[in-house]
Amino acid sequence: MFRSLYVAVVAALSLSAAAAPLQSRNNGVDDVTILNYALTLEHLENAFYHEALSKFDEKAFTDAGLPDSARGRFNEIASHEQTHVDFLSKALGDKATQPCTYSFPYTDPKSFVALSQVLEGVGTSAYAGAAKFISNKDYLTAAATILTTEARHAGFVSSAINKFAAWGGAFDTPLGFNEVYTLAAPFITSCPDSNPKLPVTAFPDLTVANAAPGQAAAVTSKADKAASHIAFFNGLDQIFVPINNGQVMIPQGLKGQIYAVATTSATAATDDVIVAGPAILLYEYDYQGNLMQ
Repeated sequence: MFRSLYVAVVAALSLSAAAAPLQSRNNGVDDVTILNYALTLEHLENAFYHEALSKFDEKAFTDAGLPDSARGRFNEIASHEQTHVDFLSKALGDKATQPCTYSFPYTDPKSFVALSQVLEGVGTSAYAGAAKFISNKDYLTAAATILTTEARHAGFVSSAINKFAAWGGAFDTPLGFNEVYTLAAPFITSCPDSNPKLPVTAFPDLTVANAAPGQAAAVTSKADKAASHIAFFNGLDQIFVPINNGQVMIPQGLKGQIYAVATTSATAATDDVIVAGPAILLYEYDYQGNLMQ
């Protein structure tokens, strides 16, 4: 039930140190940019939770078959996201990006919960991917503590609410700036003109049909350039599979929240060769190793 809701939400997509000085680097991405990138995602998550909790009371959650404790726990998560926004805004001062206007594709508590799992997974991957670019070690420590909290959120929603495993494997999956922005952009309808411009670009949409590992899946995209391979991101692994006649064979062994990008390379999945994606795939297994439908 929850897996089908998750798939539907994914389809609709077509996230004292504060006193330390901000540092610049020669590669053009400085700590101000990285913190504003993080703040952009935190604003989105903050808006997501507060909007949904203003729409759905405790009865709506329990009527939807969710645990009695669900709404209270989501209130706690909302509080965490607000704290993250406040922390990053204070660190950035007058350089802080402001919240945008958002549109989220949920219609009831169950679809809200499904989307929550997506966003928390993406948020975890965003912090994991950005960590190596942070120069200031105090900020790196602060980002690490936010990352672990986001991962706890993802684990809670996945296991306590959606009845999946709290993890996909031994490693979370890091994502690059453009990959994360591609996943976040569909939720953003407009932003203040005064917001600092982030050096990010959304890739074209990628769709990988819902198929189990070991099965062929249809691949479609809006990319101008033809891709030769799909790269599947699973933890620290990147698995490249050729596209044949518009289909790709889903690799065996994928578990949890998987990201797939279309690339012109058989060995690299960097911004210069990615032509579309990421698409998000979910492969959850029960404790006996059976794929949950």
